[in-house]
Amino acid sequence: MPELARSLVSQLRRFVGDRRRAKRQKARLAFTLSLGAAAIKLNGSRQSSILKGHTLDVSITGVALIVPTILLGEHHLVGENRKLNVQLELPQGMVEMKVVPIRYESLEDHETETGYLIGTKIVEMSETDRERFTQYVTGLLG
Repeated sequence: MPELARSLVSQLRRFVGDRRRAKRQKARLAFTLSLGAAAIKLNGSRQSSILKGHTLDVSITGVALIVPTILLGEHHLVGENRKLNVQLELPQGMVEMKVVPIRYESLEDHETETGYLIGTKIVEMSETDRERFTQYVTGLLG
């Protein structure tokens, strides 16, 4: 049932119009994602699982991530107070950011994509990475 509700909201957003303020640009960029805090194994070592995917679009304030699964290990990627570490491969090199998932939807009925779309808001970046990312996005805007 939650999937149906998400799908309806997504379709309503397309029909009524998107309220996002930052202009999004289509961009297919590879990324590696990990959870905000690495899980601790039974032997005390840190386990840092990663998930690879690509972006659907980007803006100055957020990125839309396409991932093959909504779980990383036993952890749901979209949850209350969940922060995700993203290493994004720009043409000029890698940038790192922390993002907070805002919404997600299954892409089971999508024409060209499979997996899940996670809409995120960027909450943390180094100044250097922020500058490179902003230059990249503004370059896409033309």
